[in-house]
Amino acid sequence: MPYSIMLDAGHGGSDPGATYYGRQEKDDTLRLTLAIGEILQNNGIDVEYTRTTDVYETPYQKAMEANNAGVDFFVSIHRNSYPTDNEVSGVESLVYDLSGIKYEMAQNINAQLETVGFVNLGVKARPNLVVLRRTNMPAVLVEAGFINSDVDNALFDNNFEDIARAIADGILDTLNEGEQNAYYRVQVGLFRNWNYAQRLLDELAAQGFPAFLDDSGPYISVQVGGYDQLSDAAEMERRLRQAGYDTLIIS
Repeated sequence: MPYSIMLDAGHGGSDPGATYYGRQEKDDTLRLTLAIGEILQNNGIDVEYTRTTDVYETPYQKAMEANNAGVDFFVSIHRNSYPTDNEVSGVESLVYDLSGIKYEMAQNINAQLETVGFVNLGVKARPNLVVLRRTNMPAVLVEAGFINSDVDNALFDNNFEDIARAIADGILDTLNEGEQNAYYRVQVGLFRNWNYAQRLLDELAAQGFPAFLDDSGPYISVQVGGYDQLSDAAEMERRLRQAGYDTLIIS
C-alpha cells in the first residue's frame, strides 16, 4: 500500500502570513507545496492538500482535515520571518518533540535543503503549534527560508525547483529508510514500576490492542505491534491516539 501525505500550504486567503515589500508568505507556500506534491505523486505517494487555491482555513481545521483523511504523514510548508530584516537566514523544521520518524523526516528535509545553499538552523520542538499537536500522524512544519532575508529570497526564486525537489527527497529518504529498517512498534508508555506497566497493558488488551511489555531497557516499555510496514504502524498509532493514548512509533 503506498504512503499517503497531507501537504499544507501555510496561511492563505485573508491570512497572508509574513510579508516583505509586497511579498506574501501564502503565495510562496502554495506554489512550493504544489511543486512538492507533484514530485511526490510522480514517486508513487498518495498526496492530498489542505488547499490548492488562495483560501483560508484555521490550523485546527487543517489538522482535522488530515485526521479525517487518515493520511500517514502531515507536512506543512511555511516561510520564516525575523523582527529585523536581513539579520537571519536559513531553514529550520519544527516538530512536536525531538523523537520518532517525524524528527528523522525533519532532519532529512533540512539536510537536503542545505545542499541547495540554505543555512541549516536545525530541527526544533514546538509542542504548542496546533498542526503539530492536534494531528494524529507524524507531522513536520518546514520553514523554507526567511521571507525578510534577501539572501533566502534569492535562493528561493533562483533555485525553486531544486528546493521543491530537496523537500520531496527529504520525505522520500525517510520513507525509504523506513522500508529498509522494516520493523515498527508503537510505544504507549514508559514506567519504572512494573505494576503500573501491567495495568496499562491490561487496559490496552481489554480494548483489543496487541500490547506487550518490553523490559530490555532501563524502563518498562508498553508497546503495541510490531509491523513490517511503517504505514501499518502509523494506522495503529492513529487508533491509539483516537482512544486517548500518547504514542510514539519506534523501530
